Amino acid sequence: MSCESRNEYIAVQKRRYKKAGKAYKTRLLDEVCEVCGYDRKYATKLLNRTLKASGGKRGRRADYGSPELARALKRLWLRSGQLCSKRLKPALPLWLEHYEEHYGELPAECRGKLLRISPASIDRVLGPFKAQQRRKRNAGTRPGTLLKNQIPIRTSNEDIDRPGYLEADTVAHCGGSMSGSFIWSVTYTDIHSTWTVTRAVWNKGYEGVRDQTRDVEKTLPFKILGFDCDNGSEFLNHHLVCYFLKRRQPVRFTRSRAYRKNDNAHVEQKNWTHVRELLGYDRLENPAMLKELNALYLDWEKLNNYFKPSFKLKSKIRVGSRYVKKYDQASTPFERLKASGILTEEAEAALQAEYESLDPFDLDNRIQRRLRKIEKMKKTGGPAAVGEPGFPDCLRSLTPPQATGTY
Repeated sequence: MSCESRNEYIAVQKRRYKKAGKAYKTRLLDEVCEVCGYDRKYATKLLNRTLKASGGKRGRRADYGSPELARALKRLWLRSGQLCSKRLKPALPLWLEHYEEHYGELPAECRGKLLRISPASIDRVLGPFKAQQRRKRNAGTRPGTLLKNQIPIRTSNEDIDRPGYLEADTVAHCGGSMSGSFIWSVTYTDIHSTWTVTRAVWNKGYEGVRDQTRDVEKTLPFKILGFDCDNGSEFLNHHLVCYFLKRRQPVRFTRSRAYRKNDNAHVEQKNWTHVRELLGYDRLENPAMLKELNALYLDWEKLNNYFKPSFKLKSKIRVGSRYVKKYDQASTPFERLKASGILTEEAEAALQAEYESLDPFDLDNRIQRRLRKIEKMKKTGGPAAVGEPGFPDCLRSLTPPQATGTY
């Protein structure tokens, strides 16, 4: 019996069942179970179900079904970088402070619902708008062997209880081909607070990586206590080792095991959220983009560190063949830094003043303008040669072997 025939049969029997006496209902129920193959309890529910002339949806009325709420939530979701519902929930109060300046006043009822909406309800409201994108991944790390045996391996971060321990990694903007010269991004993530900064370098040369690392250290609100990286030659070289170890208070320099990305899990996941989601997988081979990319990253890191909550893994227990993971309450890196208690009064006051001066919607607008400018540079400008106007001044004096960053 087809599904349509079964539904027509049940509709006829339902009307008979409603008018029948107890004895006849028993025989009718037996007949329905035999004809349709239903369980007796399920057949009883079908025959007792009330016929609705309107054919409306069953269940209670949706609390978050208003078009105005859906429109506001969609805007907040898109402008915050399409955060998942469990991260978007704690981010909503941060973004709603500035929402009305850009999109007009929200009714008090709608604002109240946005502040108390649950992650599950966010998923239901945003369900029609969400789309999945699958991108190709590339890897460009080449092993550095000169200092590999001199730098200790670090595989666990359980003993880290304060900010200052960084993980670093590089991302290739090669467009699928590792030949030639192109731009790389270097990502630095603090393990405890998840505070993340990114810089762009030409060809991940060891001098460029060292100089950007020095620049990052000047902007961090805490001291670097440890530095952990993979086995790439851009990190395992004398320039960076001397920079961290030959100082009055040496920084603990460690590396991960070869081909074990989970050893640097904190920064590996930021390569996606802080670089690939922003720039994608296109090839960036114009050195003139470096200045614009680093300006873009400055705005991007402020948006992520102050206004985008993230999770941290609290525990991971194996139960049989499965792992049970528990995460802490989603919060921003800025909130974690304040809660850590290691900031000086001056540093905390400076961070608070910067936070109060920022508007996430203005930051997002600046980011979009810079992205459009970078997109235009990709279309109009190819790779610039040494001596041409588009070539950076910092690279003019380098010979070709040094400019490629090969150690």
